[in-house]
Parts: sequence; structure tokens; C-alpha cells
Amino acid sequence: MMDPRRNLPSVSVLLESSGIRALLESAPRPVVVEAVRIVVDQVRERARASPLTDAAWADAIAAEVSVAIRPSLRAVINATGIVLHTNLGRAPVSAAALDAIARVASGYSNLEFDLDSGGRGSRYTHCAALLRELTGAEDALVVNNCAAALVLALNTCADGRDALLSRGELVEIGGSFRVHEIMEKSGARLREVGATNRTHLVDYARAVNMRTGAILKVHRSNFSVHGFVADVSVPALAVLARARAIPLIHDLGSGLLISLADIGLVGEPTAREALDAGASVVVMSGDKLLGGPQAGLVLGEARHIAAMRQNPLARSYRVDKLTLAALEATLALYREPSRAMREIPALALLGTQLTHLRARAFRCLDAWRTSGVEGEIIDTTSTVGAGAFPDVALPSVAVALAGDAERWARTLRQGDPAVVGRVYDGRMLIDFRAVQDESLDPLIAAVMAARDSTA
Repeated sequence: MMDPRRNLPSVSVLLESSGIRALLESAPRPVVVEAVRIVVDQVRERARASPLTDAAWADAIAAEVSVAIRPSLRAVINATGIVLHTNLGRAPVSAAALDAIARVASGYSNLEFDLDSGGRGSRYTHCAALLRELTGAEDALVVNNCAAALVLALNTCADGRDALLSRGELVEIGGSFRVHEIMEKSGARLREVGATNRTHLVDYARAVNMRTGAILKVHRSNFSVHGFVADVSVPALAVLARARAIPLIHDLGSGLLISLADIGLVGEPTAREALDAGASVVVMSGDKLLGGPQAGLVLGEARHIAAMRQNPLARSYRVDKLTLAALEATLALYREPSRAMREIPALALLGTQLTHLRARAFRCLDAWRTSGVEGEIIDTTSTVGAGAFPDVALPSVAVALAGDAERWARTLRQGDPAVVGRVYDGRMLIDFRAVQDESLDPLIAAVMAARDSTA
């Protein structure tokens, strides 16, 4: 009997077919050729005598090309309920930030050029004035993330010397990175003080000696400790640090610039409050509660910031023009806090009222039911994310989709756009806390498409 695989068309024959010739007009030839080879191999493994019609060949190859040219970094609709989801890119940036990126990226800029003098400038001047204005800092420096900011601060102030840190603040941040490991890379020597649950001012005072380069205070932003506990406030540490002539470095983490008490979020200090409390240097993130691009912000006394600018490590941690453009545009919105709350997506999502979330849910569920997707609107809770306000449970609204939850989750993740929800108690939940209004129509279409592919 003749092997049915002998009937398969060759790669060259398929490339000359009308359907594939049309595909070559919109996709790179090497990609199409590789897709043809892959599909032929797949069909050969199935060993079918009449494997595919011409149209089916074209569809299979087009699907393979689509996978090959799809970007690795893709837009995702965040239906998890976690507003600052680290795995999903944390804070979405504002329209003002996107406009600034496009304006700077489309041509040349004065990144390191002084337009007044006509000579070489410094990228470290961009955003510094706004940060001084918004936080009250004497000076400011922008690097590529908060961990880099902490390493740079410790290396500048305490390289080869002791940095005092309470045992209760030996925290682990995202990706299994731990503060003491970051400190080790900075060149500072960790000197633990106090106990896991209780640290007193006298513990720091006893540990200070001629080898002490800095006192480090780490804000426990991603967990809280209750019960028989005690720690030392920044103002109390600042008095000790000034008396012993050593800098106090405060890792603030979240990057909060304005109070969020009006939307029920309390307990996180703002950057201004941390500086007013007496910290010599404050480091924080730009892509968490601040709502901008990934960046590490260093604020504080001018002499320390100047020394960090001169540190060779600063060059390896510097940010590019796109980050600076987005950050400057984001910071400018904070000149009017009410505008920041409206136009910075992370803050707007955190402040969205339940009535609005419920309206989003009803709109989507009504549309889904027209295509046979059933579900139920439920009250649920969501979180701020990114280690901020760890004790806060935000009230939210979700649609629980009927059917196999894991199948829904897998199919939605593979769609375009990808939708990431959460499976809870055996149900697939589409939580609307972190779904922006402009994402509703794509979300509706994605769920309908997922339903069709799993039918």
C-alpha cells in the first residue's frame, strides 16, 4: 500500500499556491516558509491520505504565521482585581505620559544637552525640579528601579561600613529578592538590631560605632505585624542619626505622593511625610502608587544626592529618555491632586465607585448573554497590589462565568487581547476593579471569542 504521506504537497508547491502568495504580501518570507514547513510536518505526523484542502492549508499556515509574528510582550486586560499587578506590568501610565513618550521618541531631544549654554547637559536634571517641588526634597535623582536606588544609596553612604537594620524589617520583596541580599551587593555590611517582633531605639544606639555608615529604615509595605510588637519611628531614628552624624535612609517602597484618605486608603506615608520626619534619603518606586513608568526615585539632602550622581554605579542604573518623559508628564499631573486622581489610571481605578464597577459588569454580562455566555454578577474584594496597603480589601464587583473555570482561564489567556482573570472557589471571575472603561469592548469581544473556541 502506498504511504499516504507521499501525497503531501512540497513546501515549494505550497508557496506558489494563491492563498500563500497572498500571505507573503503581508508577512516576511522566512517566517512564511518556516510556517509552511511546520504545518507540513504536523500533517505528515498525522499520516492522512488527503490531509487538507487548499483553503485548509492556507488557514493552517496563516495561523502558524500569526503565532510566529505575535509580539512576546503583549497587551493584557487585567481582570484579576489586583490594580498594581507586578506580573502584569504594575501601573498603566496616563494619556499625558503616552503623549510625552511619543513626542520624545519620534525625534531627537535635549536628554544630555543644555539648550541655554549650548553645551553638554545632564539627564539627571530632568524630573529633579518637579520632584523637589512635589516632595520638599533638597534634591532628587531618578534611576531605573527602587532596588537600584537602594543599592546606590547604600553604596554611596555605607560602602565597606555597617548599615543598621531592624530584624523586623528584613523583608522579602517580589521575585524572592530579600533586602539583606540587596544590601550585600551594595557593599554595605548588614548589622541587625532588635528582634523580629520588637526593636527599640536603644538597640540602634548601642549598635552605632565608628564603623557605622548608615541607618536603614524599610517600610513594611507588603505585610503587617500585629500583637506583641514594637518598632522605632523615623523621627526618633532621625534624632539619633543626626546626633551621631550618620545618614538615615528610608526605603519607602510604594512611591505615594498624595494622601489617598478620601478614597479610604490610609496607613502609607507620602514621600513628603517621610522627608519631613527627618530621613536623610528616601527611595521609592515610580510605577506603583505614583502611577508612572518603572523608575527608582531618590529624594533627600543635596549632599547625599550629589554624591550619588558622582558614583560610577549611577551610570549603570540610569534611565532612558522614554522613562524620563513619561515620569515628568506623570509628576506634572500631581500639581493638581484632583487631576492626578482622575487622569493617572492607577489612582482612578483605586477610586472607582462600586456603582461604576457594577455598571461595567452589567454591560459586559448583557453583551455576553447575547452570544450564549452565561454568568452571575457577584460582590467580591480586590487588592491594591505591588505590596501597598497590604491590609486593605477593596470592595469590588465581578462576573462569575458559567462553565469550566480552568478552561475559561486558559482560553482567555491565549486570546488576543489576552484576558487574565482569577479562578476562585471553582469559578472563573472577571473582576472589574482594574478594568478600564476603554477596555470593556475588547473584553466583551475576548470572552465571546473564547466561548466560540471552546464550544
